[in-house]
Amino acid sequence: MATTEKKATIKGGEFLIRETQANEIFIPEEFTEEQRMIRQQCTDFLEKEVNNRLDEIDSMKDPKLMPALLDKAGELGLLGTSVPTEYGGFGMDFNTTMLVAEVIGAGHSVAVALSAHTGIGTLPIVYYGNKEQKEKYLPKLATGEFKAAYCLTEPDSGSDANSGKTKAVLSGDGKHYIINGQKMWITNGGFADVYIVFAKIDSDKNLSAFIVEKSFGGITMNEEEHKMGIKGSSTRQIFFNDCKVPVENLLSTRENGFKIAVNILNVGRIKLGVAAIGGSKKTISIATNYAKERKQFGTSISNFGAIKHKIAEMTTKVFASESACYRAGQNIDDAYNALVATGVDPAKAKLKSLEEFAIECAILKVHGSEVLDFVVDEGVQIYGGMGFSADGPMDRAYRDARINRIFEGTNEINRMLTIDMLMKRAMKGSIDLMTPAMAVQKELMAIPDFGSGDEEGVFIKEKKALSNIKKAGLMVAGAAVQKFMTKLSEEQEVLMSLADMLIEGYVAESTLLRVEKLIGQRGEEACKIQREIAMIYLHHAVEKAASCGRQAITAFSEGDEQRLMLMGLKRFTKIDPYNLKEARRRVADYVIEQGAYPF
Repeated sequence: MATTEKKATIKGGEFLIRETQANEIFIPEEFTEEQRMIRQQCTDFLEKEVNNRLDEIDSMKDPKLMPALLDKAGELGLLGTSVPTEYGGFGMDFNTTMLVAEVIGAGHSVAVALSAHTGIGTLPIVYYGNKEQKEKYLPKLATGEFKAAYCLTEPDSGSDANSGKTKAVLSGDGKHYIINGQKMWITNGGFADVYIVFAKIDSDKNLSAFIVEKSFGGITMNEEEHKMGIKGSSTRQIFFNDCKVPVENLLSTRENGFKIAVNILNVGRIKLGVAAIGGSKKTISIATNYAKERKQFGTSISNFGAIKHKIAEMTTKVFASESACYRAGQNIDDAYNALVATGVDPAKAKLKSLEEFAIECAILKVHGSEVLDFVVDEGVQIYGGMGFSADGPMDRAYRDARINRIFEGTNEINRMLTIDMLMKRAMKGSIDLMTPAMAVQKELMAIPDFGSGDEEGVFIKEKKALSNIKKAGLMVAGAAVQKFMTKLSEEQEVLMSLADMLIEGYVAESTLLRVEKLIGQRGEEACKIQREIAMIYLHHAVEKAASCGRQAITAFSEGDEQRLMLMGLKRFTKIDPYNLKEARRRVADYVIEQGAYPF
């Protein structure tokens, strides 16, 4: 649906060593009229069906309520966004499904139930199912006639998913797999009709995946889990006791289950990141209006500098994360379209495009979930005592946000995966990290280039600072690889510092490019607030890169080597001073005037 200018082909993770131009990225301001209508439809669904029933949903007194809400979402087409049209869905492009995930992300427990159904519950069949499986299940999943759940986690296998103990054995007549085992933390488990179940056949090393209907029998479950947040979502432990699954319900091929799980999680990660943005925008809007209404010392607290600081920081982080999400989403769409144009099967093309940008998916899961945590925490603080009251809106927002740093692989796992995937691609030669890393080493020994000062264009100095963040990351990563070699994966603290440098570089670049593109479309005067946001976030990214770089360098080096790298880090994390206080005040004043997240 989205139209963007012709772009040079970019690989996943390549942003670290390649300068991206503003006209190469998609920005949210470019959504079409049709996409904006879809966004409004999602907003209307939350307003009419969800927002006035949040307490009722969380109470779970009516076990039929959540399934009924999913039925209504199905009637509106919100469950079939990723299902191909030939199977009763809408076959939307990836960035449009991202937009749906963002808006619904403000729906608390309903957002969790809906995303589990449309994502990890449905997509394994979309991407890996054969023709018969797709014809049988996808039309019913697209309408909500069937509700879906995903059964991967076990009591002793969380992050290490392939260590699961659930077993599948072929029956004597060869017609069924008999599944026995236990799964836990299963979202939608209490009312799902169809489960994507992962189990090992006989003594296989790797998991296989199965489409299991509740009607097959042999399925029991514990009572609903009592959770800190997302209380209205069904979360059950599920037991498979001699559950007979027809052999034709093996999904994909034997022992391909782990690959299915990993690839489906790529979708879940980036969708979670953008859903967190939806929740963040709602929180900003609610907190800003409260600040305007709440009076202390004879004036609205929104007039106080400390409150403006909070509103501006919340807005800046959300704008930045949103910029990165839709940039990556369009990269995935572009990769998909390029593959399909060469004759690749659409389902395989979807998988390959998502796999290509798995690094960005992990980055955005981490960033979006932590931005949401920051935003809801500041929302509580703006509300003060009322923020701590269970009768106020921040109570639910605060509790519901916390799961997102655990969902779809913990943020710690995703940070380490980010570096691990990048290094593996470098070793395979798909990304050339060595050449730019060696160039950075040479630059460390050379006289600094201060530039002529004659360059023209938008964000010239800022792009130099951004380039230097990437150089700092390459410098530290290169030294860490030389130091630890194949044992780098054991240095988790160093990996997490490196990941944060990578994350901040990607998000800061996405923000700068979005604003540069906007300025090109609307002019500088119309984009003054967005420009301030880009400057605020860039300064944050530089500070974060400097801090993380120091932590990593001092963790594995000493003596002259350490001094040289610290000097290099200082050089690469220099940025011209900017009055961030005034910038934040201008951003906050604009948000306060609008009374909601305005972008």
